[in-house]
Amino acid sequence: MNHAFKRRFFALAASAAALIGAGPLPAQPADGGWSPRSGDVWVDTWLGDINRYGSRYREPFVDEMVRYYGAPRELVGDLLGSRGWTPGDVYYACALAQVLGRPCRYVVDEWNREHAQGWGAVAERLGIKPGSSEFHRLKRGFVPTYDRWGRPITIDRELRRDYPNRPYRDYPPPAAAGKDPAKSAAKDRPKPAASGAKAAKSERR
Repeated sequence: MNHAFKRRFFALAASAAALIGAGPLPAQPADGGWSPRSGDVWVDTWLGDINRYGSRYREPFVDEMVRYYGAPRELVGDLLGSRGWTPGDVYYACALAQVLGRPCRYVVDEWNREHAQGWGAVAERLGIKPGSSEFHRLKRGFVPTYDRWGRPITIDRELRRDYPNRPYRDYPPPAAAGKDPAKSAAKDRPKPAASGAKAAKSERR
């Protein structure tokens, strides 16, 4: 066996060993190329924001998944830890499962089976299509979660009838330019009306 052949042989063997030991792939890469591809711009935007929140405030995020989405704490910890899932992916898997009336692990297994086309394709395969009543329930569920976190959220046109008093904007939002949608949502909040002496002073100007 000559030296050139040996080098090629051991390089191939090392690559094969790395692939075998790699284990399950994460739901989505946690780098700048992360894209949930849910089929809805609003959903994609706020899943990205959930990544930011869940990465910074892990315990409140995990508590939300366990208490309100019925996810086993061990599963959530495993997904965020050794499996390398992002918080946005964990949230969406458990939110899909809740709408379906299935355990979160069921959707996780479905993702692991086939996810080349992203979350939109996985959801459709499970029977939740964009524009359906189930998908609307899925979107609506973001709002109470954000309320429990005390984090601002801006609704889109589709959710306006459910939350008529919420800050609203057309999508795609400023997040498309790399801005934080939660900060934009905080700015969208209506300012309280001036009262008392401040109001009178304002009127005299």
